Amino acid sequence: MTTLILTVAGSDRPGLVAAVADVVDAHGGNWENSQLAEIAGVFAGVIQISITPEHETALAGALRTLDGLLTIAVHTGADAATPAERPITLQVLGNDRPGIVREVSAVLRGHDLSIQDMLTETRDAAMAGGRLFEATVSATVPESTDLSAIRADLERLTAELQVDITLD
Repeated sequence: MTTLILTVAGSDRPGLVAAVADVVDAHGGNWENSQLAEIAGVFAGVIQISITPEHETALAGALRTLDGLLTIAVHTGADAATPAERPITLQVLGNDRPGIVREVSAVLRGHDLSIQDMLTETRDAAMAGGRLFEATVSATVPESTDLSAIRADLERLTAELQVDITLD
């Protein structure tokens, strides 16, 4: 089996998921994993499909028929083995301001963390006024990584960015 990763985006409307699922099914593909969301009127997502190699080209061509409804890019997924890793979770909460994601992701990159999932949100701060920024990051880190060094770098950021960061 071949793993394909589809990235999809388009103006939100009913039936978008069904349109993609119909094409995948019609070409013998199996919809395995996905993360789909509507943000500011745009539907976007990432979908993992498994398919036999002989049907891969036909599926990619059929997905192009959805142009105008969705923009879809097809990527071949990696099947390579990864070194021993352990999962970590990072929580960020504080007053919203530009640069939070850039700063936090720079620390993660500096310690060879691979982000598996990242959810961010801004919302009104109920009591204090202004906007709050909140993020949850699930990542993997090589077993050999010193978590205390990551914690130290994140603690430095808490003062600079005036946010709370917790690492589990």
